[in-house]
Formats: sequence, C-alpha cells, structure tokens
Amino acid sequence: MKPLDEVTDLPFDHAAPDLTACDREPIHIPGAVQPHGLLLVVERNSLSLAYVAGDAEAILGRDDWRGASLGAVLDDALAGRIARLADSTAVGSYIGPWTGPDGRCWDVAAHPVADHLLVELEPCAAEAPPAALVLGSLEAAGRAFERAATLRGLCERAAEEFARITGYDRVMIYRFLDDDAGVVVAEHAAPGMDAFLHHHFPSSDIPRQARALYVRNLVRVIPDVAYAPAPLRPAWAEPAPLDMSDCALRSVSPVHMQYLRNMGVGASASISIVKDGLLWGLVACHHSGPRQLGYDVRSACRALAGGLARQIKAKEEAETYRERIRLRGLEDEILRGLIPDRSLDDSLAEAIPQLRRMFDADGAAIFRGGRLVLDGECPPESAVREMVGWLTDQAVVETVHSDRWGEVDPRARPFQSLASGVLALTLSADEPFVLIWFRAEFLQVVKWAGNPHKPAADEAGILTPRASFDAWAETVSGRARPWTAAEIETAGRLRTALQEVRHNRRLRDLNGRLSETLADREALLSQKDFLIREVNHRIQNSLQLVSSFLGLQGRASQSEEVKASLEEAQRRLQAVALVHRRLYRADQVETIDLARYLEELIGDMQSSMGSEWAGHISVSLAPITVATDRAVTIGLVLTELVINANKYAYEGRPGPIEIALEQHRGSFRLLVADRGKGKKTGKGHGADGFGSRMMAAMVSQLQGQLDVSDNLPGLRSILTAPLAPVV
Repeated sequence: MKPLDEVTDLPFDHAAPDLTACDREPIHIPGAVQPHGLLLVVERNSLSLAYVAGDAEAILGRDDWRGASLGAVLDDALAGRIARLADSTAVGSYIGPWTGPDGRCWDVAAHPVADHLLVELEPCAAEAPPAALVLGSLEAAGRAFERAATLRGLCERAAEEFARITGYDRVMIYRFLDDDAGVVVAEHAAPGMDAFLHHHFPSSDIPRQARALYVRNLVRVIPDVAYAPAPLRPAWAEPAPLDMSDCALRSVSPVHMQYLRNMGVGASASISIVKDGLLWGLVACHHSGPRQLGYDVRSACRALAGGLARQIKAKEEAETYRERIRLRGLEDEILRGLIPDRSLDDSLAEAIPQLRRMFDADGAAIFRGGRLVLDGECPPESAVREMVGWLTDQAVVETVHSDRWGEVDPRARPFQSLASGVLALTLSADEPFVLIWFRAEFLQVVKWAGNPHKPAADEAGILTPRASFDAWAETVSGRARPWTAAEIETAGRLRTALQEVRHNRRLRDLNGRLSETLADREALLSQKDFLIREVNHRIQNSLQLVSSFLGLQGRASQSEEVKASLEEAQRRLQAVALVHRRLYRADQVETIDLARYLEELIGDMQSSMGSEWAGHISVSLAPITVATDRAVTIGLVLTELVINANKYAYEGRPGPIEIALEQHRGSFRLLVADRGKGKKTGKGHGADGFGSRMMAAMVSQLQGQLDVSDNLPGLRSILTAPLAPVV
C-alpha cells in the first residue's frame, strides 16, 4: 500500500510511463496539472499570461488569455497582491477568493518560480465551515492530543480527529521506519473500507524525492484519482523545465493513480508529520469517491499536524527520559556495588546478573585475560571467545551494537537463535577485557499490504503498481529486538565509568607499591644513618685517639722540632675529623658546603694555635658546593698553608693571615696570604721536605695548580682547581 498521495510523478508521456529508475525520476516537473483547477504561468516582469494548464477558456471566460495582463484576467485587487510577490523574496501563499465570470468561486494561491509567477485556481468548498468552528475543532483536537498517555494512544486519537475534520472514509497514521519502509500505527476507517492497521509498506512505495517534497509541501490533495492530466499550453518553450514543486495542482504519475485505484480509492490527501525538520510520517486520507479539500480545511490540517508533531516529540522524549532515568539508576547501583578491595573482574562477575537485566538482555559475558564468565542464555563458550577475538582484531574502541549480528559476523549465524542481538564494550584490547550482552532471535511475522517482493516493472521495463493489497505475511529471522538509543548511550557511559574505575584502581595499586617502596627506602635510609653514625663515631674515636697519642708524644719529647712536627700532624687530623663531623650533621653526604667547612676548620685551627691569634685571621669565603672527598683534600691544603704561615712567616707568633675562597666558572680559587718574612723556603720547608711533598701530592690529586708569589711583604699562595674532577 501506499497510503500517501503518490509514489512517483512522471514527465508526461501518459501512454507509456517508462519508470525503470523511479527513485531518480524528476517528479517536480510533470508539465501538467490536475484538471479540477487552473494554473496560470505569468511573466514576472510584465505580469502577463504566458502559459496555462487547465480549462482556461471556461474558467476565465475568454479565449484571448495569452499575453493578457493578470489584472485584466482576474481583478485588480488580486493582481496587486500577486504582483507584490514579484517584488519580494516571498515564497508565496493563499491570496484569496475570486469569483469567475460564470459566478463560480475559486481559491487563488500564487508563488514565484524563477522568471515566472505560478497562480493556481481551485474551486472553493461548497460549504466552508465558519472560522470559529474550525478553531474550536483545532482546540478540541489539541486537548485530546495532550490527554493521550502514550504515543500509540496519541496516534489513535489523531486518526479520529483528522477523519472528523477532513471527512475522509479512511485516515491512517503512517510512520516511517529506519529503513524508510513504513507501517500504519493507527487507523480510523468507515464501515466497508479495508483495514490496513499494522500493515507494512516497502520503501519503494515512496521514493526519496517524493519524501523530500512531503517535507516541502505539507498538504497534498488528489480530489479524483480518475482524472485526465491537463498539460501546459502552449507547449513549454523555455530553456529549463517548469519547476512545479510547490504547486498544489501538480499532476501525479498515472502509475500512482492506478495504484490508488487498485486500492479502491477514489480520492486521497496526505498531510506531512514533520518533527525537527525530518519527515516522521504522514496522515494518509482515502475516500471511496471523489472529494475536494478546501483551503480552509487544508490550513486546519497543517496546524493540527504541527501540533501532532510537537506532541509526538514530547511523548518520545518523555519515554526516552524515563528509560534513561531507569538505566542511570541501575548504572549507579552497579558502580556503587564494585567493592574497592576486590579486583574489577571479580566484582563485575558477581554483578553480571544485574548487568544482564540492566540492558534487558537474554545473556551476558565478561572476558578478561582468558577468563570467561557467562550468565543467562549465551552462545557456546568457543563462540563467545571467537567473538572476543573478532572485536579485538577489529581494534574496536567504541560501543558495538547490532540487532542482526549474523550480518556483521557470518560465523555467528549458527547461534543466531541465542545471539542475533549483540552489544559489546571493549575496556582493554591488550588483555583483552570485554563485556558482551546477547539478545535472542525474535521471529517476527510482518504483515505487508501486498507482496513487497513483486517486481516493480513488467518484462518490458514498464512500472506497474501492485494489483492486490491483501495482507501478505513474511517471517523475518536473524534479528533481535533493537537496542534503543538510551541503551547504547548508557553502554558508552558505563564503558567510560568502568575504565575510570579500572584506571583509579590501577593508580591505587601503583600508589600502594610506591608507598611500600618509599617505606623500604626510609628503612634503608634509617639503617644507613645508623651506620654513618656508627662509622663516624668510630672514626672520631680513632682520630681522637691518634691525636691524643700525638699530643702525649709531643709533651714527652725534649726536641722542639719534634713537638712542632707532632702539632702539625694534630692539625691535619683535625681537618680530616672536621669533615666527618660535617657529614654526620648534613642530609647530603655526597657533597658539602666548602665555605662552611673551611670556616669551621679555620676556627678549630685558630683555637689550637692559641688565644693570642684571635682577630688576626680574616676570612672571605664564597658559598661553593664540592664533593666530600675533594673537600677533605682542600681542607688539608688549607691546613698546610696556615701551618706554613704560622711556622715560617711569623715563627709561631701571631700575625695577620688573609684567607679567601671564590668561584670562577667551573673552578675555585683558595687564597692564603701573610705579611711575614716572605721566605718561600726555610728549615724543614724545602722542596724535598715532608710538607712540600704532601702539598704537591694533594694539589695533583685536585688536578689543580698552586702559585706562590711575593705579597710585599710576606707570601701569597693561590690554589686553583676545578670544582669537579676532569675526566
């Protein structure tokens, strides 16, 4: 059945309409009109008649219409309103009534097309209802629509209201499906009329270009399906065919008229149900005999169809909202039930019955790293594992869903009774970690209005309509109940939430391992600190013991030279011991603040040299960080230079000593200057003395250079060395 106004419109060769490609047929340029009215093609600039289609001579009451002005053919008032269309971008509309020379009333409408104005005249309704009555009917219908609790109830009430307003014998609410086929979801039929409720109609009944025109023209009327088309006169001579897309009188294909006659229809009308700019369906009106639909009723039908579309949208959105609320509640319940102390796959395995019921599935499966958990009616385990392999091989990262899985993966066809519908989430393709829901095959018996598989054309390639619209049953297999948009949306949201839970748990486990590692590190540091304390204690004791032995040996010796040598050795031991004390107090054991170390070392040396040295040693030390082992060597060099100044420059008496430390790029300079005798050598201080040999060894170890010059008076010693060893 095509419960609509037309299947195809043809460029008119009424004898043999060869429509082997009806979906590409230019139905907007038929070149003819339905003869119950009259089409005037008016030059846009001159407002003179160029072409007509219909009985112009009888309706206009004149034979000399060609070239006549529009005002002369109609009246000046109508012509003036029509002329305003030529000077604007208006799309055209109803102009008003016009009384012809024979006294008949005609409804006039006009719209511009390129360089022309198309003026249409149709007979006025014999008994036009008062406007108040029409508005009252619309208000009553609107209230009835609002009271409908369900979409089905809304459509049933709409069929009744359109039948009451139009007076047609059969009114059907026809809804388009996802594959562009259609189904009658509600019907109101007069006694004796065939019923088509719940019948399906193939998408070929309404070609794509016809659906586009239904969005453009909301009301389409065929008052008499037995009409003979009235072609344009004279023959169209313009370069481009006349676009009649917006013409209410536009003629339809003779194949479609035969289609309607085969259904036992004498007249038809179609009112488009457009929701959000898309064709949701049609109000298909059929009458057993000829029937006209006046402009006032057409306007009422357009308004009522708009209200119906808004109510359909509200009902669908309310149903979707309720489903989303239900799914969101189940989703939150499942996520709250995931026990933090258990693994995610164990928690999901325990919640798998809830997951299955959440999506109204017949079976569910969870696969992770080789472990498979099944619940409900599922395909064999081997088939599920193959499905997981297919999903991971395809690198699927989004939600996968199908209500005919056997067409997606032919290997699943042997199990389509259990898994025609599949909804799958891939949480990780590496492990892999996949959740799958199954819906069993839903064998559906579809009632068609006639055989939908009948060839559209005969052996000669000429289109012929179906001769029979008797119910034709077809069993559809390999399909499951479709997954709703809300279910697919919830599945994607669940996937994101589970990935977040998985990520958070992995972070928690990683933080736990890091905490354990940090605890182990703290334990090792504590142990290391204890060992350092112990080593430092023992070293300090050993150095103190050696220093005490040297002191005892010096006091027991009668030789001043021996005493002096032992005192020098004590100072060198103090330099080494000070480094160990600094290391014990510092957090960083690999490096040391050289300035602070030398400052403490100078203080200890000054104390050991006697109180009379107070105020004689001036210090200027820049903060420099060096490795600990280099600090020990630098400290020994400084100790040796101060000992030399004490011993040779001032012969043990107090005198001024200047000590400075500065950094220059990657090197440091240590300066020790006195104002004593100024001798570079002396007794025990020759080039072959112990002090000189030790000094040379330490300077070499530092990869540095020691420069000794005259300070006028005294000596000026400068040690220059890199901050770090040069490899």
